[in-house]
Parts: sequence; C-alpha cells; structure tokens
Amino acid sequence: MDQQLLEMAARRLRNARRAIAFTGAGISVESGIPPFRGPGGLWSKYDPSCLDLEYFLRYPREAWMVIKEIFYDYFGTAQPNAAHQVLAAWETGGWLPGGVITQNIDHLHQAAGSQRVIEFHGNNQQLVCLGCGSREPASPEVLAAIPPRCNQCSKVLKPDFVFYGEGIPYEAYEAAYGETQHSDVWLVVGTTGEVHPACSMPVEAKRNGAIIIEINVRPSEFTDTITDIFLRGTASEVLCRLQRMLPDG
Repeated sequence: MDQQLLEMAARRLRNARRAIAFTGAGISVESGIPPFRGPGGLWSKYDPSCLDLEYFLRYPREAWMVIKEIFYDYFGTAQPNAAHQVLAAWETGGWLPGGVITQNIDHLHQAAGSQRVIEFHGNNQQLVCLGCGSREPASPEVLAAIPPRCNQCSKVLKPDFVFYGEGIPYEAYEAAYGETQHSDVWLVVGTTGEVHPACSMPVEAKRNGAIIIEINVRPSEFTDTITDIFLRGTASEVLCRLQRMLPDG
C-alpha cells in the first residue's frame, strides 16, 4: 500500500470539516459474511429470488427457508471486526461526526459501538407485519415458525430490510442525501458501486465538492470516476493503518 496515499488520506481526515463513512458488503467479509455478488458470493449459492417482493408474497414459506438460513442462522454468528471498531472509535473521537451510511443489514456497526448509523437498506434485527404493519424483534422464538407470523393479526412477517421491488426507507434516504450536501470527506469502504440508488450518494457528494477516499481490495465503479484517493487493501488493514496516523490513534 502506498504510504504517500495513506498520509494524504490521513491529512484529509484530519482537516475535514465533516467526514462520513459509506460502507458496503466488503467491510463485513472479515466478519465471515461473504458479499452477495462476485466469485464466492451468496448469490452463487442461493437463489436471489427469495428477496424478490413478489416471490416472497406468493411463496412466503419457500422464501423464508432461504432467508432464515442466510440472514439469521448464518449472519447471526458474525461479530464486528477491526474495521467496524475503528469507525466507531472515530465517531466517538470526533473524526467521523457524520457517522456511517451503510448498505449492509447486518447491524455490525451498531454492535461495534457506532451511534449514528444510517441503514440505507434497513436491517435484519426487526420484522414487519405485512398485514397490520407492526414491528417486532427477530427473536429465536418468533423465527421458530416458518414463515413467522404476527402476534397481533397472524399475517406473515417480513424482515425489515429492502427487498427487490421495494423503495428505500424515506428517513434513511433523506438522511443520506442530506450528508451529500454537508459532509466534505466521504470514506467509501468495501462497496462495488453497483447497487442503485445507494451508489448515487457518493456521486452526489462528489458533485457537491466532497473528497472521496476509497478503501477496497479491488477497483470499483467509483475508482476511475469519482475517487480522489484509492487505498487498496482490506477494510481492517487500511483503517487500522490510518488510525495510527491520526492524533490519539
């Protein structure tokens, strides 16, 4: 990794008026959660139609069998890694006042201690009723039945994250868009830049004059278009090295 680029990135973070992190699946790989796309991705092993809203509504039991295996049995064992912990520490220390915008639904940023997390695609911690709209925690007791059903009206419960065919939660979209107007340094970590409309956020931030620092194991859709400083490596490796270059790091 280029030391000069690291020093440049650290300097940008030190001088930022308001920095924010924008994270994707790559930050959670070191926690044992594979990305959805690409070689070894989840969609090479599972049928992504389980997350298609129309399919889910038509075949809730079949969809839930796959959803439970991926997002609860598998994801449920994951723990935050060093990258999540660095971002949480930076927020506490004042280096990341914008907090985190994440495309991930695994709740690992909060588990690491991040306080301000904009979950662009929702999370797997809550279930929402397709009948009455009530929400309840995704507890083992509720997930024991496939498909799980609402305590209030007995209708099928759906994970409270965005399926194909659904819109982005309004509050999350507005909060993320607001950061494109206010944050002057965006730390883009572990995302391919291929998922819409999430990928439009760093682009809009760049259009508004933000510096884009990208951390990825390989070039993304952002690298040759909006990225100012590309730091090649795993999220934990690069963030830990940057942390040592900040005061009190």
